[in-house]
Amino acid sequence: MEICVDSVVSALNAEAGGASRLELCANPVEGGTTPTSGLLRVVKRRVKIPVFAMVRPRGGDFAYTEDEFGVMEEDVRDLKSCGADGFVFGILTPSGGVDVERCSRLVELCRPYPVTFHRAFDMVKDPIESLEDILRITFDRVLTSGRCGTALGGMPLISQLVERAGTRAVIVPGGGINEENLEALLRGTRAKEFHCSARVTSVSKMEYRHVGVAMGSNYQPDEFVLKVADAKRASALLSIAKGVWRETCINI
Repeated sequence: MEICVDSVVSALNAEAGGASRLELCANPVEGGTTPTSGLLRVVKRRVKIPVFAMVRPRGGDFAYTEDEFGVMEEDVRDLKSCGADGFVFGILTPSGGVDVERCSRLVELCRPYPVTFHRAFDMVKDPIESLEDILRITFDRVLTSGRCGTALGGMPLISQLVERAGTRAVIVPGGGINEENLEALLRGTRAKEFHCSARVTSVSKMEYRHVGVAMGSNYQPDEFVLKVADAKRASALLSIAKGVWRETCINI
């Protein structure tokens, strides 16, 4: 069970709930961007499980300029020096394919650490062709919702990807996974791993609240409501997964 976190408290809760690995990012409202080196350093000091850092210079699409790619390279070097245990990224061409040349360069820079091709995969034009490109580049994992709004909706494609990838890479379902749909998803795809947030709503500790002013320009969430990973939710999800894996004899 990989849990996506964007704060130290979420990282601690995820580990307490049984997460095997963390995906560390910033700006989850935008689908996640590169975390700060400070956040990574503190999380690494506080948890014992592996921490994979997202490398994404901005929200929006995954076709990057040369300068943006340069930022990604510098971020990999920086995050490596801060103790990242793995990296999560994806780069596409404007035509909807995997940017093989740039992804290969970044994978080489990330080694010897494991690399995951993230949900940029869900925006590709041809998922089977793109999977083969990703496997040739030697990514270790592919995070995907099956090109749908949720992993449950993308279950047919995820199942196909699991079978096609075989032992060459791990297909990791992610996107809208919760206690109500995880069992069906794992049974239907035979996935050996899954990705979730296990978040709950946490009320801000601010006593004085100046309302009517938001820090964001487009999407404006409540400034006094926080989303944090919850240990109990994580534990419940892991229990469901272990039950399915035992019954279906999937080794993890």
